Amino acid sequence: MIASVLPTYARAPLSFVKGSGSWLTEADGRRFLDLGAGIAVNALGHAHPALTEALTEQAGALWHTSNLYNIPQQTALADRLVEHTFADTVFFTNSGTESCELAVKMARKYFYDKDQPERVEIITFDGSFHGRSSAGIAAAGSEKMTKGFGPLLGGFIHLPFGDHDALNAAISDKTCAILVEPVQGEGGIRPLPDACLKGLRDLCDEHGILMILDEVQCGVGRTGKLFAHEWSGVTPDIMMVAKGIGGGFPLGAVLATEDAASGMTAGTHGSTYGGNPLGCAVGCAVMDIVADPDFLAEVNRKAGLLRQKLEGLVASHPDVFESVRGAGLMLGLKCKIAPIEVVNAGYAEEVITVPAADNVVRLLPPLTITDDEIAQAVTRLDRAASALSAT
Repeated sequence: MIASVLPTYARAPLSFVKGSGSWLTEADGRRFLDLGAGIAVNALGHAHPALTEALTEQAGALWHTSNLYNIPQQTALADRLVEHTFADTVFFTNSGTESCELAVKMARKYFYDKDQPERVEIITFDGSFHGRSSAGIAAAGSEKMTKGFGPLLGGFIHLPFGDHDALNAAISDKTCAILVEPVQGEGGIRPLPDACLKGLRDLCDEHGILMILDEVQCGVGRTGKLFAHEWSGVTPDIMMVAKGIGGGFPLGAVLATEDAASGMTAGTHGSTYGGNPLGCAVGCAVMDIVADPDFLAEVNRKAGLLRQKLEGLVASHPDVFESVRGAGLMLGLKCKIAPIEVVNAGYAEEVITVPAADNVVRLLPPLTITDDEIAQAVTRLDRAASALSAT
């Protein structure tokens, strides 16, 4: 008999009932150190007082009106994002998947309105993850994502990660955009080198095509900059955002330049819940904290501390781990065994990690994690690895 909740997840046998900072409390009372942060969602940890205050204050005033009317909280958050980024305009969604849908539509509409309707192809890369909608799985193109869901949305060209010759050969008079994650998350914490991101920007400019960045997982302070592309010094034309921007409340966005967004006029896109007062009130509170240079400096300091300790962990367990990779507080442990074994061993030590592709375990702690919690986390991972070595 099928469960009342559609069984599309292979869930761990854990039920969390309370969270505080970097900690989650299981129904049986055990406290877990959370290095997953809801898959990079709880950027400020659990039950952050500023976010709790923003949400409860807004909940007591107004929840929803729809986008038939002006929403002051939406304007306030859009203003913050425009102030701190390359963007001139913002559309709010409820998730990264929805952000992908709009980014694809925006890029294609841009060229349609410029009398180039044949330019519909978007170049993407192996190992990418852009959500689980029809456009998202078609963009990623992997068999794991697409098998059984055909016919797929057309217009995506899939290239090997890091193959520059293939990229140059793939651009044609049908190309409208290149879509890439500055740091692949689901694909195994694979950062795109700054030189490569600069090269992509130059290539887009040379051929008059749009650069779309997917910063759903690597954005909102995760790498030590407000957005990961800032490390390279380049800017996109369109950017997908979600996860951390809501700090745990469902919220996403598409940021764009005025030119890239020029085709999206009244009636071309919409969302019933997108940019609702609750989500945007929380998003404003997140931005007020994460966009502070002092906060980001602390993320970088703690990232260096965590990476140093993880390098020691890898050296201590060469039979379990191969290397550390990633950027900021978006780190991956490349494993010599199945990642789920490491994740499960971590559960036994009451520490939460997240599996990914390419034999990688993701570490995505709250950006507010403390030095003491970093030390505890690595100690627990060390015990987990020792248990695996013993078996």
